[in-house]
Amino acid sequence: MVVYLLGRVAGIVLVFIVVSMLAFGLMHSVPGGPFDETNNPLPPAAKENILHKYGLDRPVYEQYILYMWNALHGDFGISFQSPTETVMQLIARVWPTSMQLGILAILIATVFGLSSGIIAAVNQNTWVDYLVTFVSTLGLTVPNFVVALWLLLVFAVGLGWLPTGGWPTGNDLDFRSIIMPAITLSLGPTALVARFTRASLVEVLHAEYIRTARAKGLRDNAVILGHALKNALIPLITILIPQIPNLITGTIFVEVIFRVNGLGKFFVTSIFVRDYPMIMATVLLVATLWSTTYLLSDLLYTAVDPRIRLYGKTA
Repeated sequence: MVVYLLGRVAGIVLVFIVVSMLAFGLMHSVPGGPFDETNNPLPPAAKENILHKYGLDRPVYEQYILYMWNALHGDFGISFQSPTETVMQLIARVWPTSMQLGILAILIATVFGLSSGIIAAVNQNTWVDYLVTFVSTLGLTVPNFVVALWLLLVFAVGLGWLPTGGWPTGNDLDFRSIIMPAITLSLGPTALVARFTRASLVEVLHAEYIRTARAKGLRDNAVILGHALKNALIPLITILIPQIPNLITGTIFVEVIFRVNGLGKFFVTSIFVRDYPMIMATVLLVATLWSTTYLLSDLLYTAVDPRIRLYGKTA
């Protein structure tokens, strides 16, 4: 186990380095810059001073080495679009909103997706199964920004039940504003979880040990929840865990449409204004989350099925 974990940590470090090099190189290969003359006309002396202040007058490889050295010491620089804040302060200010929205989406996807998949598998080839399959397919094929617009038209504009956007912060604690963004963001993962749960559970329910358990007189609930579902969770872990980084780091469509000031929305604005420190910090954050969640999914495999061994052998 220790050897495996050390190997995976080394792999995460390698991924971190490769992603940082690619992201840094791509940022600087695009024509223009944060202080481009067309967007920010400045006197030559003033522009030279600004470029020197942020180290943008150095060769790209020197900028990369300096940035990574500072990043390893917890210094990700100062945001170009918010000079009064460091990048870490800026992320600490906007990321909690995206995390709140993402955690809600994960909970909705887990509860409703798992429940729907179980119901569809137990009622295989019935109208219930067909309905769950149809709704799941619809949830996977319809883009979330289309769902967001329809929810706005029906529940905000048409019925007037919900606000058109925003997020409950400070004195504005209208928790109704959470409902539509959470539903929109969770619809795709919910449909994915439902389909994979159904497919895995249908396969497990036809296994020999399940027929043996039923032959012993066990109730259907005990067979499904105590035996079948546990063995059907491995494919579910494979598809659900990697969804976590996407959900908790925000999505531009949902956050822009519902006016949620989260990390996803801010990341896109950083790209438009060439906020290099903010772009790099966000990319490295997402890369770290992806790597750690894949490691977490591997560890969960062994918890769900003790026969799985991380060093490549099965019991």
